[in-house]
Amino acid sequence: MDFFNNIVSYVSGLGSLELSYMFVIAFMFTLAIIDLTVGVSNDAVNFLSSAVGSRAAKIKHVLIVAAVGVFVGASFSSGMMDVARHGIFDPSFFTFQNVMCIYLAVVISDVFLLDLFNSLGLPTSTTVSMVFELLGASFITALLSSSGQGLGMLNTDKAMTIIISIFLSVAIAFIFGLVVQWISRVIFTFHYKKNLGRKIGLYGGFASTAILYFMVVKGLKGSSIKTMLPLAVQELVFEDTTKFILCAFVVMTVLMQLLHWCKVNVLKIVVLMGTFSLAMAFAGNDLVNFIGVTLAGLESFQTLVANGGDINMTMGSLNLPATTNILFLIGAGAVMVYALFTSKKARKVLQTSIDLSSQQNEENDMFGTSSVARNLVRAVTKLVDAVTKNTPDSVKKWIAKRFAPLEEREDVAFDLVRASVNLVLAGLLIALGTSLKLPLSTTYVTFMVGMGSSLADRAWSRESAVYRVTGVVSVVGGWFITAGAAFIIAALVGTILNYGGIVAMYIMIAIVIYLLIRSHIAYNKKKTTEKVDEKMNVILKSEDQSEVWENLKAHTAETLTHTLTFSAEAYKKMFESFSKDALRPLKSTLIKIVEEKALMKKQRRSETRGLQRIDQQMAFERSTWYHLCTNSCQQMLNTLTRIGEPMREHADHSFNPLSKSYVEEFSPYCSDVYEVLNDINNIIATGDYTNAEEVSTRAKELKHKLANLRKEQTMRLHQSNGSLRMDFVYLNLIQESHELLSEVRNLLRGGNKFFALQVTTEAEPKL
Repeated sequence: MDFFNNIVSYVSGLGSLELSYMFVIAFMFTLAIIDLTVGVSNDAVNFLSSAVGSRAAKIKHVLIVAAVGVFVGASFSSGMMDVARHGIFDPSFFTFQNVMCIYLAVVISDVFLLDLFNSLGLPTSTTVSMVFELLGASFITALLSSSGQGLGMLNTDKAMTIIISIFLSVAIAFIFGLVVQWISRVIFTFHYKKNLGRKIGLYGGFASTAILYFMVVKGLKGSSIKTMLPLAVQELVFEDTTKFILCAFVVMTVLMQLLHWCKVNVLKIVVLMGTFSLAMAFAGNDLVNFIGVTLAGLESFQTLVANGGDINMTMGSLNLPATTNILFLIGAGAVMVYALFTSKKARKVLQTSIDLSSQQNEENDMFGTSSVARNLVRAVTKLVDAVTKNTPDSVKKWIAKRFAPLEEREDVAFDLVRASVNLVLAGLLIALGTSLKLPLSTTYVTFMVGMGSSLADRAWSRESAVYRVTGVVSVVGGWFITAGAAFIIAALVGTILNYGGIVAMYIMIAIVIYLLIRSHIAYNKKKTTEKVDEKMNVILKSEDQSEVWENLKAHTAETLTHTLTFSAEAYKKMFESFSKDALRPLKSTLIKIVEEKALMKKQRRSETRGLQRIDQQMAFERSTWYHLCTNSCQQMLNTLTRIGEPMREHADHSFNPLSKSYVEEFSPYCSDVYEVLNDINNIIATGDYTNAEEVSTRAKELKHKLANLRKEQTMRLHQSNGSLRMDFVYLNLIQESHELLSEVRNLLRGGNKFFALQVTTEAEPKL
């Protein structure tokens, strides 16, 4: 009760202007909580991907270990708060109103940037966001300031050091990940379970000692936990460091070797230790990104109240070292732990990172390909070939033997050796940056270490390299876009706040609240419309071959009927749009066809993996017909593209539209093709092939009619005095409609054989 009375007494003693700013601070704390949850959704990938990808433990156990690390790291992270207070600008040149404009602009910009990247499933950098938002907001505030100091109000040297360290960490992390993983793989090979022996004690001892050194000696040296340790421990750990490291290495090496002899998987222990340390480093390094600005705003407000409410007083007090209340740190840690266990967006970002570093050499075309990736892969391939030619055969044979893959593929993205390297190395680099008071991007470091180690492990085969490189380029490019977007958005918001003062602050707060609510509603609607592919989960995880086969049939039927439905609607829409000379629907349909091709390619790859998991004899009998069906679907989509492209080009150039006589002539054919596609769709969807022969005959007769129409149109071309361009487009429509019917007849035939209960021996179809 006294607590609430003190709050009421404190609020009643504030002036109207101070009260207005108090509500601004309250809003900043609300956004800070949102920022914490959104930020953890984005950054959980940093410390979860290795343990989850290698399946070092059940995911709930991994989350518990990570949660403890996050909570401990957050509780003792006050040393990094100075970056938000005076790392980018010199607060002694800025008034209270100036710094409030800067801090509010930062928190408003930050939530939207992070939420956008999380919704896209891309890991971005919370550190880059905060640094460039601070830089953008303080830059514009300095230009608008009446002090006349201009850019001299910014700590340009410190800001450049921070920015360079952030982007330099990309190259450093990738190179270290590549080199260290290559050495580790040479030592242990992929058959590491047979090659641990006495090496595992040394490896485990080194890894665990490295974690202790950087997390205790370096990472916690400047934190508040140091003062909580006994003096004797402080002297040993922080003063006589060499002795501490040697003792720790001996103890941990012996302990790890004993555990190995006791049949304990030491690599799993190292991975879980690394997960804990990386989660702790993340919280210690990145907590400033989420609450540092808000806490600096709170301290500025307290300074304002203590000095009579003069909003034009300068904020030189922010140059003093931060003394963050431990309750704020504990509260922030609790929010981060809650978000870690409940965030669904975190799973989406996590899957992106695991897919790009997976040892399974499958095409991952989520990002497609790019000319940069293709040229880079080609150049590196030529370089590797040149080095290989000049390497002695004995060396090549020895290395090839060390990198010989497992005969049976494990059901993991990568093994425990790579997972331990990823975690230990990333933890060391991040802890080093923390000890130097440089806010290294944990996302940059962990992601690039993972990419470097996957390259060293030869996970990027020639079949998947171009897709993975495109993915890496897309993610890293997204980080650079984040930097530019953060600077520009914060500068724009800062301009509005500087000119509008407290009124503009309240208007911006209202806009932010509206946009956040709308974003939340839109995201929930999107999630309800997205169906979890339960059948594919069963196909890829079930050990019951009959269950796999039943789900594979159902999944394949859904894929085929989806493609048929889309094809029928797209075909009809393109003809109707072209007959009305409507360009926009044509463009929209062609874009959707590209998306359908990508989806079809993805489904085919997944279903082919399903065929590998059913009875071998059945797979041999059915696979030919399955590939006939999927080839027909792909060719149908290609046919639609060939129909739509000439139409789009014709309409885009504003050439003469399709004549009324042609529209009237072809409309019945269009309706007949549409009906055939729908009838075949219904047959596959219901599994009732009783009328299959009758529908196939109708399609054949329609093909003959189109063939006659094609001959007639060809004769018109030689006799026409009208628009040849229009005549050619119309002829193309007739020809491709004929091809579309051929493909859909093949699809019906293949579906009949694939879904049949018995498969009789007959000649293979022409694919």
